[in-house]
Order: sequence, then C-alpha cells, then structure tokens
Amino acid sequence: MIRLSQEHLQTIRTHAESTYPDECCGIILGYLASEGKTVVEIMPTENVWNTEAAAEFPGDRTTESKRRQYAIAPEIMLKTQKEARVSEARRGSEARSLNIIGIFHSHPDYPAIPSECDRLYAWQGYSYIIVSVQNGKAGELRSWSLDDHHQFQSEVIENIT
Repeated sequence: MIRLSQEHLQTIRTHAESTYPDECCGIILGYLASEGKTVVEIMPTENVWNTEAAAEFPGDRTTESKRRQYAIAPEIMLKTQKEARVSEARRGSEARSLNIIGIFHSHPDYPAIPSECDRLYAWQGYSYIIVSVQNGKAGELRSWSLDDHHQFQSEVIENIT
C-alpha cells in the first residue's frame, strides 16, 4: 500500500500534462513502514532520455524516444537521496527514515499499466506510479510494485489528508 494526499496526486497529474506528448517522470520521497509507504514529497524531474541514456541499457533502445521512455539523471537520484538523509538528520532522532520510496512516470496515450521495459528496469521495494495521459489530459493513475519473481503487482493507493 502507498499513502499519498490529493495534492501529491495533483502534482503528478500536472507534471504529466505539462510534458505531454512525452513521458514525464519524478521521484517519490517518503517513509517505509510495516503497513506500507507514506509519501511526504513528490519531486517532478526532467526526462533525460536520449541516445546516451539509451546506451546505458542493454538491448537496442536507441530508437526509442521520450514519448515511450523516461530516464531520471543518476546525479539527481543521488542528490535527492543525500538531501533526504540530511533533512532527516536535522529533524533529530525522533524522525523516521525519509527515503526515495518510488518513481512516477506517465504513459502518453497508453494505459497506466507497466510496460516490459518498465518491469526490466524496476527496482525491488519501490512503488511505481503510472498516470495515463490521453490527448493531453491526465486520467487513470495506478501504483505498482515488484513481487519476489520480478513481476509487477497492483498496489493499493490510499488517500491521506
């Protein structure tokens, strides 16, 4: 289960609509607990997918475009994780551990279900929120996580206030 507010959902939808017809992407920061994940911040990022990014992945993905692929710059992922830890340290010992708990991206003119490429490059333990954008308008939004067999399973989204 992943818990997030209407404001978090709106941030994802707005970013997805603003990048259409390309895929959007971003980082989900929050807390991990036994009962699920709680989102604290949604951080939209630039989709840096290009020929160089494609070369980092196995197989011939160089012909794919930002309309069907996304990539978050590794330095942004690292910087975000470091900043989350620094902010945690500033809050003191009472704070729960703030981490990157997931990634979001859009599927322009395609359903909010993971592609095979999404599955191949997904990381265990993360939530993957996908929003379908049809003709420039954000629609269905679903969350997914990998099971022990590296297959996506639907994840319950709970709204918090």
